Amino acid sequence: MTEPARHWINGTWIEEGPTETTVDVYRGTDNAAYHMGGSGTAEQAIDTARTAFERTQWPHAPRLRAKALLELADAIAARREEIAHQIAVENGKVLAHCLHETDAAISEARYYAGLARAIFGRVSEIDEGKQSIFAREPIGVAAIIVPWNAPSTLLLRSLGPALAAGCTVVVKGAHQTSGVNRIFAECLAACASLPAGVVNIVHGDLEVSTQLCTHPHVDAVSFTGSSATGKKIMAGAAPTLKRLSLELGGKAPALVFADADMDVATAEIVRGAIPHAGQMCTAITRVLVEDRAWDSFAGRLADALGAVTVGDPMESAVQMGPLFDLQSADRYRATIESARQAGSTLLEGEVRDGHPRGNVVTPALYEISDPGHRLVQDELFCPVVLAERFSDEAGAVASANATRYGLAASVHTSDHGRARRVARALKAGTVWINCHNRLFAEAETGGFRESGLGRLHGLEGLDDFLETKHIYAEFGRLSGA
Repeated sequence: MTEPARHWINGTWIEEGPTETTVDVYRGTDNAAYHMGGSGTAEQAIDTARTAFERTQWPHAPRLRAKALLELADAIAARREEIAHQIAVENGKVLAHCLHETDAAISEARYYAGLARAIFGRVSEIDEGKQSIFAREPIGVAAIIVPWNAPSTLLLRSLGPALAAGCTVVVKGAHQTSGVNRIFAECLAACASLPAGVVNIVHGDLEVSTQLCTHPHVDAVSFTGSSATGKKIMAGAAPTLKRLSLELGGKAPALVFADADMDVATAEIVRGAIPHAGQMCTAITRVLVEDRAWDSFAGRLADALGAVTVGDPMESAVQMGPLFDLQSADRYRATIESARQAGSTLLEGEVRDGHPRGNVVTPALYEISDPGHRLVQDELFCPVVLAERFSDEAGAVASANATRYGLAASVHTSDHGRARRVARALKAGTVWINCHNRLFAEAETGGFRESGLGRLHGLEGLDDFLETKHIYAEFGRLSGA
């Protein structure tokens, strides 16, 4: 292991707090050491970010912000393979997906570098000689809390717009991926155009997160994680009325109509269900199948999921890596046992023997008919897919909308009109047609209902980090006119 990862505050490396170690998720061995910060570390980072916002040119220098973001993109690109390898070790995602994730982070940085120079307000003449200017200004200090399941792209999709908008930032990555967080801190430190104190990175756990969500000098919080934690953040932020950007849990359904291309639908549903062993909020966890297609499609899907190779995320032939930890494996066992009791088994899941941590599992598929069952209603965060039947468009939409989640969904049909009708009726922030999990820096994502607040990516990704200021003047009429 290298020296313990340090906090990066005000452009300086800080050694503070006890030393902890991340774990190789597949092998169970110690991986990367880091200093575990506390509330005092967070306080120092927040104060630094506030000072940088109030006393540097950063909030008023869009070309400088664009330059810094391009430098960051180049720094990440230079360490692309190293970052991807570290993600695979610390969270178990297969290496090919980690490379894709890192490329997405680079894309986010470059996209928001362009937008940094394209933030415009508007002007309105209210009446003769009376003019209103509506300026867009950075909100202030933003806290970004990043989960372990996608520590690269989920950092940049918040950090990119925050910096483009002119905010200063405190980042608290998941302590379980502190090795990844360390590399990103080093990439930021390599950006010559980034003023000291504009971005600060603190390693820590709940104590640091609580400080960020309650501190009066933090103006906005961007968080990705569970709906339960998002509600706690809302409660903690309420006394200071912080702006919140929350991408929370999901229960993504895939709706398969009888006229769909079944080969494409099968491939896309497998592709959408197994990334990171189902440990992502947009992963397919429900497959709703039209009655007329059930007999042919259910078996086809079970065969395809059963053929998925699982194991070491570093091996190129492996399609699905391990679950994150032993607690996740225990939850998986409980889930498949509940699914057996609630419905019919189409593909039995199992925890594979012979692996060091007991967290290598296989995809599972169960038919279930009760939309009120907790397996349908709760986010499972593991590769267990529930299959349900429907008879018509209205029934499909009603079933798909029968949970409190609304992050993502997909519709599989050869009828373009049907695809558009159903997509319009689904209560989800993103609906894909004949595919799943296509995410881009240019395209907004976010949730309906308990899947979150606000939007990430795209033009609207800036909104959570900007305020609109109204400046009014009365300048009269032209003399002699």
